[in-house]
Amino acid sequence: MTRKIRVLVIDDSALVRKTITDTLQMDPDIEVVGVANDPLIAMDKIPKLQPDVLTLDMEMPRMDGLTYLRKLKQEQSTIPVVVISSLTQQGSQLALDAMEAGAREVLAKPDGSSSIGALAGKLAFHIKAAARARRDLAPLPTSKTQPGLLSRPRAPDGTDRRLVVIGSSTGGVEALRYILPALPIDLPPIAVVQHIPAYFSKAVAERINGLSGMEVREAADNDPLLPGVCLMAPGDYHMLIIKQDSYRVRLVQTPPVHHCRPAVDVLFRSAAAVAGSHTLGVVLTGMGRDGAKGLGSIKEAGGRSLAQNEASSVIYGMPRAAVELGVVDRSIHLQAMPQAIVETLNAITP
Repeated sequence: MTRKIRVLVIDDSALVRKTITDTLQMDPDIEVVGVANDPLIAMDKIPKLQPDVLTLDMEMPRMDGLTYLRKLKQEQSTIPVVVISSLTQQGSQLALDAMEAGAREVLAKPDGSSSIGALAGKLAFHIKAAARARRDLAPLPTSKTQPGLLSRPRAPDGTDRRLVVIGSSTGGVEALRYILPALPIDLPPIAVVQHIPAYFSKAVAERINGLSGMEVREAADNDPLLPGVCLMAPGDYHMLIIKQDSYRVRLVQTPPVHHCRPAVDVLFRSAAAVAGSHTLGVVLTGMGRDGAKGLGSIKEAGGRSLAQNEASSVIYGMPRAAVELGVVDRSIHLQAMPQAIVETLNAITP
């Protein structure tokens, strides 16, 4: 019998603690071994309960969640943390700080229009992802924009039809924070799907934009995809590529795919349909199989594909699924990925 994932729930709201507990107990692979009103109580309980994963609110009395995360990091704790917090715009900045302080996942507390019970499948998925995440990866170095690395051949009509699409999940925010600032600013358009809650996607895009030479921002419906620009799918919206006067993005709220919205497969399949052999698809760290079939569509259309290798992945789930499907041209260490993207683009006909 497989050992259940042991979870300690930390939140100052008795209602939220009970609802998270009841929700997680529905999954046969998860056991809630305890609850705590705040991090100080949690610190007393952890040695006895030995949890595999902590869920953590950000705003609590006596000690807030961000302070606790920084304390855990300073103590070199390896217990993965899933933040469940109110993701208003201000809260999203706090949640991003939490990820930089070591949180594995961030989920939004539902607002008044929904109940936390609606998170059931998603919450269990992210708890399992956090439990399986690598804990031995060294911190990533600071990346710097590399100018002039891309040759700029043109098609006979003067256009450049190349397109880069990237998909990621658990560990992906940190991977994107490394890759995107390291890319030259003269790249063809980039579209990114990161499994991420609503509101939080904008904060992530703004933080990466501040580190990058290229423009990185959250996509809006019908935005054009332009050279030197990276558009990130907003949380809770699938992002597709369409072709009008240029490549543009279409945002839709059709049903989740692989329990995810946005889903990588949706982006990749649409890119294959409109950009065909001019497409480069990249699958980064994450749990599950999202992106594998979409990468297959890109390969069937004559495009190219890269995947993050196992050694550098927080979770080697999505890249593994693509490799096992036989649709990956090269598996690349994260720190070599920016150069691999440039080299592959140079080999694609404009």
